[in-house]
Amino acid sequence: MPRRGVTALACLAALVALACEGGTSATPRPTRSAPSSGPGGIAALGDSITTGFASCLVLTSCERNSWSTGDGLRVESHYRRLLEQNSAIRDRTYNHARPGARADALEGQAQAAVRDRADYVTVLIGANDVCRGGVDAMTPVAQFRADVDRGLRVLRTGRPKARVLVVSIPDLYRLWEVGHDDARAVRAWRRGICPSLLAEATSTAPADRARRAAVRDRINAYNTELVAACRAYGSRCRHDGGAVHKVRFTLDLLNPLDWFHPNATGQGRLAEVTWRSSGLAG
Repeated sequence: MPRRGVTALACLAALVALACEGGTSATPRPTRSAPSSGPGGIAALGDSITTGFASCLVLTSCERNSWSTGDGLRVESHYRRLLEQNSAIRDRTYNHARPGARADALEGQAQAAVRDRADYVTVLIGANDVCRGGVDAMTPVAQFRADVDRGLRVLRTGRPKARVLVVSIPDLYRLWEVGHDDARAVRAWRRGICPSLLAEATSTAPADRARRAAVRDRINAYNTELVAACRAYGSRCRHDGGAVHKVRFTLDLLNPLDWFHPNATGQGRLAEVTWRSSGLAG
């Protein structure tokens, strides 16, 4: 989040693990060349959430539903909102987010956004830095901050006039709270989704409770560093003020395949709360 010829369940598990546990390369996918004139458009950096993963009821990316750059009718994305303000931005979207990406992928993604000459860049990263095999495998806080700083430095150097929106990490602990009593969610999570948090989801053993608390605390620490990193960037960077982290996610905002990634409605909710913080609302 094993190949053809094996059971469908095993294939499903492999797809989920690829999306959720950093199984992909940090190198961003090739994109079309940026237009030579007109507004530079919008670029999205991040992980599977920003690719709209599983929002089309298939365990793969569905970028048309992305809260940031989506052009589908089901999500009032940042791109669609900007398009209403300026039709010249049409088709100038670049989604460099990748399923499984961690903060160390931001630098490469930012380099791609610079090549696209993006004028507006959204950043949502960190879930995969905590969604590892265990607490000890989570990205150390100092390393997370250094990775974020490197990515933002590329943007500040290459696109100094671009607006940047840094988004808080969703409250994944909240997902455990609302889902651990739901048999469907627990079955999905057993396929290997965010094991540092969701393994043994129904257990009340002290060790499991401590593990979940450690994940919750690490997300809070990452969010603190995201605020500081945006502040250090300067006046062209805005933080969402914790808007995404404060979303009180319920199961009806999640897709029914992995009960982890937002469905189209959830993507719309992310777009709504982050747009208020973007400074671009008309």
